[in-house]
Amino acid sequence: MSLCSSLSLSLSLSSPKSLSFLPKTKPLSFNGGVSGSPVTSRFRASADVPDFLSADWLESRKKRPFGPRLNFSAEEAVQHQLDALKYNDQPRQDYGIEVLYRFAGFDPFERSTYFGPFFDLGQFERFRRIFHHSTYRVLLGHKDRKILSSLFVKENRFKQRVWIRGSRPEEEEIFQFTMAQRVGGSWDGYWLTESLLHDGDAFAGGLAY
Repeated sequence: MSLCSSLSLSLSLSSPKSLSFLPKTKPLSFNGGVSGSPVTSRFRASADVPDFLSADWLESRKKRPFGPRLNFSAEEAVQHQLDALKYNDQPRQDYGIEVLYRFAGFDPFERSTYFGPFFDLGQFERFRRIFHHSTYRVLLGHKDRKILSSLFVKENRFKQRVWIRGSRPEEEEIFQFTMAQRVGGSWDGYWLTESLLHDGDAFAGGLAY
């Protein structure tokens, strides 16, 4: 017998029939069922969704400062501003002017042509003083008004001329609102006032504001 044959025979007799390096494990059983069956878990919320809104939330929402609304048309935006000026001191003094300031579409950090000439209107007090000027004061507490003309210059640009009869004798003036609908940004879709101009030369005598 050759050396190689003897060595092979010796190894086969001395080696175990099987070697196992992994521990034996029992088949997994889920929920006491058959091994390998899928587990179905269902979770159902038993608690009601809590109501975090206070009881007077709706009333407080109604009392928020009046200003531009997304659902206002251009005509409605002008009408609401004129109504605010007609009842300017309700519920407090110059509240109507505050409403117009919220509708104003100018940049408070730049000089504006809202009233025609370039004015610095970044501070509300300056804006308010102009409405107490001899020409614009006719709008405050006015007794009557009439729309003279309305025109959409562009799809998102609207002009309206309004005749105003003031609270003082023979006090009549004509003003023109120019409304612009914003496109993009946080005011997207809102109609804001680009300018409110007197039909004549409102500041011919100068203005200290």
